[in-house]
Amino acid sequence: MSLDDAVIITCAISGALADRNQSPAIPYTPAEYAAEARRIVDEGGVMIHIHARRPDGTPSHAVDDFRAITEAIRAEVGDDVIVNYSTGAVGVSVEERVAYLDALRPEVAALNMGSMNYAKYSPRRRAFVFQAVFANPFDEIVALLEAMNGAGIKPEHECFDTGHVGSLAPLVDMGLLSAPLHASFVMGVVGGVPATARNLAAMADNLPPGSHWGVIGISRAQWMLVAAALTLGGSVRVGLEDNLYLPDGTMARSNGDLVAKARDLTLDVGRRPATVAEARALLGIPARPAEAVQA
Repeated sequence: MSLDDAVIITCAISGALADRNQSPAIPYTPAEYAAEARRIVDEGGVMIHIHARRPDGTPSHAVDDFRAITEAIRAEVGDDVIVNYSTGAVGVSVEERVAYLDALRPEVAALNMGSMNYAKYSPRRRAFVFQAVFANPFDEIVALLEAMNGAGIKPEHECFDTGHVGSLAPLVDMGLLSAPLHASFVMGVVGGVPATARNLAAMADNLPPGSHWGVIGISRAQWMLVAAALTLGGSVRVGLEDNLYLPDGTMARSNGDLVAKARDLTLDVGRRPATVAEARALLGIPARPAEAVQA
């Protein structure tokens, strides 16, 4: 990748953990997801990463909730966005996650590439305020990948550490993956790779040749990592799942605020946001029917 490549701006619209006590802008209902999707697209976002929720805001892995949210987004923005489903979960069976992939067939689905300690640490308290083991063994990775391949879904390989990047090679050798790979480096989670520009460059250097990559910066480190990815030739993800604040410390009023800042930073370093058609081409995703007709 180079600075001449267009930048895919992805937005993680809601996540599964944060709630309206933390940010009143987090969408719960399908209509609220659709309104946020409009703001994202209007500001230059071309891919939306979806964790489903029930209308009361609780996380869901039910087919009907993913369907209602996706249909509401498509009704609002049509084919102007790539829909990307989360498959990451603790305590949710692979079968349950495969069910909504098979039923709804999003263009892209995230695939976590390894197990890890996943924690939040409070320097003030000198204690972990949250900790869990995020288990993603190879048999589950392969099962989800086979389901994605069977449904024509492009996997987005979420790598929380350098070893997760190395886990791509055997899957390529097994014939389960084909170019161009699409990897996202998740940085800033306690238990994963520390959020530094040098670590980002090292992860990008370990990808198979010809891969597309982007960064997912968690919390306060997000904007530094966005800047690093843009200068290294990568793409970027922002959104209320990952970070609630703009670089000056003010809380974002919507996902659109975060996408607008990512777009401005993209232009400031001399690059440009990808159109949705360019994003599909970069990722090797077939054009949707409306695009095919226009082309």
